[in-house]
Amino acid sequence: MRLQTLLEARWIFAILAVLAIVSSFLILWLMLLFLLSIFGTLAFFRDPDRAAPADPNLIVAAADGTITDIIELDENEILKAKMRRVGIFLSIFDVHTNRAPIDGRIVYRQHREGVCLDARDPNCSEKNEAMTWAFENSRVTIVVRQLTGAIARRIVAWAQVGDELKKGDRFGMIRFGSRTEVYLPLAAVVVVKAGEHVVGGSTIIARLPETVGEADSFPYNQ
Repeated sequence: MRLQTLLEARWIFAILAVLAIVSSFLILWLMLLFLLSIFGTLAFFRDPDRAAPADPNLIVAAADGTITDIIELDENEILKAKMRRVGIFLSIFDVHTNRAPIDGRIVYRQHREGVCLDARDPNCSEKNEAMTWAFENSRVTIVVRQLTGAIARRIVAWAQVGDELKKGDRFGMIRFGSRTEVYLPLAAVVVVKAGEHVVGGSTIIARLPETVGEADSFPYNQ
């Protein structure tokens, strides 16, 4: 278990522990229920280490979950260009830590207020509360968007603009079921498909072309 991730659940653990202690004097089965809830919370906030592929041309998933959609659209917040979006739905059973898809510097981080539609709803990308990030290196700029869901109501940011991250490094998390989107240049070859389950920081989702000039990196100018 990773302490920084577990600390995000400190109030949940505290409340469940108090309820378990109080119920131990009243109803035994209720105490067992709260103890099970504590173990369930521990499982939800698990945060295992991951091994990322070293090849700089490989882009990894920014979150654990199921690929729900792969579409081309205009990314209008940062790069203002047509990109390919890979949407990942995180169920309550997935690890909810988000990880850098490439080696690079964080050049953008912006929070947006919004509603809390189901993270599987296609409209949630534009309407839900979100945190948008951009990771940039000499080859490419990758945009990642964290989105809340009907249950998930808190986006946690651990990294700051200017931080240099290695591929697979943690930059934040979303508590409970949610959605993470990765925006790729059109030149990148996507190697996953809808319905596939991916592992954040480890599963390869796309490959950049070998020649730097073919990557269509669209460098971000702040």
